[in-house]
Amino acid sequence: MQFDIPDGYKAGYVAVVGRPNVGKSTLINAILRQNIAAVSEKPQTTRSNQLGIWTQDMAQIIFVDTPGIHDPVNTLGQAMNAEARDALDDADMILWLLDASVPPQAQDRNIARILKGRAHLVQALNKIDLLQDVELLEKTRARYQKLAPGAQQIIISALQGAGFPALKEAIISHLPEGLPFYPRDQVTDIYERHIAADLIRAAALEFLQDEVPHAIAVRIDEYKERDDIGARISATLFVERESQKGIVVGKGGSMIKHIGTRARKAIEAMSARSVYLDLRVKVKKNWRSDPVFLQQMGYNTGKK
Repeated sequence: MQFDIPDGYKAGYVAVVGRPNVGKSTLINAILRQNIAAVSEKPQTTRSNQLGIWTQDMAQIIFVDTPGIHDPVNTLGQAMNAEARDALDDADMILWLLDASVPPQAQDRNIARILKGRAHLVQALNKIDLLQDVELLEKTRARYQKLAPGAQQIIISALQGAGFPALKEAIISHLPEGLPFYPRDQVTDIYERHIAADLIRAAALEFLQDEVPHAIAVRIDEYKERDDIGARISATLFVERESQKGIVVGKGGSMIKHIGTRARKAIEAMSARSVYLDLRVKVKKNWRSDPVFLQQMGYNTGKK
């Protein structure tokens, strides 16, 4: 491993779960101080499990950023939920992220049923930066506590970094002693090309409205290093209908240019080098319910 391992060192996997848009990816990016997970204001930005690796002198926390658990309406949604459930089964502990600015929702109660009986559970009540009423916060805390009696609660703001020391301490207390799984300087388990695909889709989510964003899939067709001048990336954005293609391309190609500019800047910030990004848009009808296409895109649909 690239550093001396002291006695009592702890290392383990932490499944970060919660309903869509509670801030799971924002939290992991903030703790790592590096954007390895795509973030947008739209729910279901994260579609597959991704590791965020935080290493210190006495512990290594391997966060598993999972898709938001929700009521699926297509094969893609089912695959996303399956990803999250797999992470629960393999984790040393579970970090359940909740939105402290609102009372428990139906999806939170569904997650509570999924987590019932599981050990090593910590509730992190996020978005306290949106709350000014202390009494209301205490009532919300009590309601969430009823969903998982006995679970430890930590109050945090992923956006502002509040509560992070207490959260890390709580997580480490549940991890087993053992050697680190990854080198000290490694922060994720996926290649830059996969992160780039997520960042492109996140950029599309920022600009597009209604049903179009979640009908978009991104495939990296080329990710080529250009010596000392950066990388050349070509990608295809798939949509389900011709009308959606027109929206994504925009008048005179204006929308796809906006998406490309936003995505290029995000990829450059992630990779610390210049990027040439070329985007195209294609129609793949009803791809979210097409198991073969989903498997080609890397999703586990359970189909053989």
